[in-house]
Amino acid sequence: MTFNSAEFEFACGTSSQLPQSTKPEVIFSGKSNVGKSSLINKLCGRKALARISSKPGKTATINFFDVDDFHLVDLPGYGYAKVSKAEKQRWAELMEGYFDQERAFCLVVQLLDMRHKPTQDDIGMISFLHNSGLPYIVVLTKLDKLKKSEVNKNLAMIGETLKEFDDIRLFPFSAQTGEGAESIIGVINESVEEYLKDSEEE
Repeated sequence: MTFNSAEFEFACGTSSQLPQSTKPEVIFSGKSNVGKSSLINKLCGRKALARISSKPGKTATINFFDVDDFHLVDLPGYGYAKVSKAEKQRWAELMEGYFDQERAFCLVVQLLDMRHKPTQDDIGMISFLHNSGLPYIVVLTKLDKLKKSEVNKNLAMIGETLKEFDDIRLFPFSAQTGEGAESIIGVINESVEEYLKDSEEE
């Protein structure tokens, strides 16, 4: 399927605004400023499909994009300390409302900054995905910010930090060079095709 056909559909700021789930949903999750918009733009071959903000915590809605046979769902970033208490509560309600619904959850693409040890918020999100039985992969962004000598060391550090999660799949990614994008697209395509096949058999 062609990711470059992606088109923005709508944004939801509260769970009551969430649309009916009509296609498999591939969900992008991660902390503020981890590079979600850059990853989405690179996968879709577009420069500004998803808006890249210079201010962490600015994206406050769940954004839906239509991509052929599935919806790409961009969740608001978490973990930005300067967001108000009321805004954090609204974010929590939005996330809980989304994941509590009967939706066509196909794959969650969880992003981590490859330069740093996963935060407690990162581990909490991965734990939620793991315990919920939701299919997910972990994309390690900012690969181009590391020296070659640091890549394997940081991969091992992140793998050790996440060792409690069985068979976790890590995909290093560079928004600058596109390294890793092809593998991520392959996993998304496989997940969507498998989801659609299973739906037809039910």
